[in-house]
Amino acid sequence: MKKIKIIIALILVSIGFISCGTYSFTGADIDYTTTKTFQVNYFKNNAPIVEPGIDRDFTLKLQDLLLNQTNLDLVNSSGDLIFEGEIVEYYIAPITATSEITAAQNRLTIIINVRFYNTKEELKDFDQRFRFYYDYPGSSQLVGSQKDEAINVIFERITQDIFNASLANW
Repeated sequence: MKKIKIIIALILVSIGFISCGTYSFTGADIDYTTTKTFQVNYFKNNAPIVEPGIDRDFTLKLQDLLLNQTNLDLVNSSGDLIFEGEIVEYYIAPITATSEITAAQNRLTIIINVRFYNTKEELKDFDQRFRFYYDYPGSSQLVGSQKDEAINVIFERITQDIFNASLANW
């Protein structure tokens, strides 16, 4: 009787593992048997206000995120997954005012248009805008390390949103 319980328990555990399939802790829904590579084309800065260097920084940030959260190889051409687009907005706007009619808080907003092509599953292709912002006190200027931090926070959120839209099955 005890042996039968052990055998039944082993069978149930085996079925449990088989039914789970492959699981990724990053949430990526990628069939690695058919999808091996990705390509991130240079994201040109087409915003009316051009902040030097953010186009390169964003391109590298997206490449790094995909390298760290998937087992795909980065290629320069003919990728199974292709990311391309442009930075379309970069602006600072006041979001709250003081009684002296000055900005109490400002917001830096960056909007990036992304075109994603999945050469293995074309139904997953999209052309979509991603945006995020960083709020800071109106009494300070967004320069130096504070500007670098703001852009980094924005890019971190946008790249994760792009990853979720393209590769995660949430």
